[in-house]
Amino acid sequence: MKYLNVGCGAVFHPSWINVDMISYCSEVQACDLRKGIPYPDQYFDACYSSHVLEHLTPDEAVPFFKECSRVLKPSGILRIVVPDLEAICRQYLHTLETASTDSKAEANYDWMILELFDQTVRHVSGGEMKNYLTSSNIPNKDFIVSRLGSIAETINCQNEQSNGPSIWEKISSRKPSYIASYVLNKIQINTAKMLVSVVAGSDSRKAFEEGLFRNSGEIHRWMYDSFSLSRLFKECGFIDIQKCLPEESRIPDFRDYELDVIDGKVRIPQSLFMEGIKPSFKSSD
Repeated sequence: MKYLNVGCGAVFHPSWINVDMISYCSEVQACDLRKGIPYPDQYFDACYSSHVLEHLTPDEAVPFFKECSRVLKPSGILRIVVPDLEAICRQYLHTLETASTDSKAEANYDWMILELFDQTVRHVSGGEMKNYLTSSNIPNKDFIVSRLGSIAETINCQNEQSNGPSIWEKISSRKPSYIASYVLNKIQINTAKMLVSVVAGSDSRKAFEEGLFRNSGEIHRWMYDSFSLSRLFKECGFIDIQKCLPEESRIPDFRDYELDVIDGKVRIPQSLFMEGIKPSFKSSD
C-alpha cells in the first residue's frame, strides 16, 4: 500500500510519502504543489491533506483535488482536513450570546473573532493570534487549548519569543540546498524592496511587503463547511463522500499513523474531516 501526505508540514509518518513546499528533514520531499504532485497516475492507495486546502483560492482548489485524484488508484481514498467553518461560526454565536453577562465568555468571544478573521486579514506573520498567545495574561487558556488542541499545548505563551530558537538556528538546521535558496531569496526580496522604495516611495514599499506576505502561504484564502467541501469532492468526481470523526477513516490502520489524533488527543479539534473515494474504472461494455 502506498500512502501520500500532501502539504505535511511537521506532521508526517515515515511509512507515508510526505511532500511539502519546503523540506525540513529527509522524510519530506520538497516540491512546488502549485505545479502539481510529482508522481505518476494511479500511484497511491490513499491521499491525505490536512489544513492545506484553505490556503488555496477556490480557483486553485479544483486543480488540487484533480491532482489528488490523478495520483490515486481506482477506489483510492482522499482524506481532507480543514478548519470547520460551521463549527467555528456556531461557537462564535454561542460566545456572542453570553459575552455581555460573563467575563470569561467575553474572552472566548475575543478568541472566536480571531479564529474567524485573523488568518484571512493579517499582514504580518502570526497576526493578532500571535499577540494573544504571547500575552502575559491569558484568561481563557483552557478554552484555547480546547480549540487548538495539541498545537496550543506546545506553545509557551509567555516565553515563546525569548526562549525559542533564533531564525538562523532554525534555518541552519536544514539542508544546505535550503540554506542557499533562503539566502538568495532574502537578497532578491531586499533588493526589490529597496528598488520599490526608491522608485515609488515608502507607502508603495509597505504595500509590496504586505503583498509578499499574503502570498507566502500563511493566509487563509477560503473556508469550508461540510456542504461546500462535499460539493467540491463531487465536482471533482469523487463518490461515497463521508464526514468523519478524527479517529475514523477508511484508510487501513489510519489511527496507527497519528496524523489527526496524537497520543489519544485530536491534533486540531476545530477541524472538519471528510473522505471521498475515486471511482473504479467502468467496464468497456
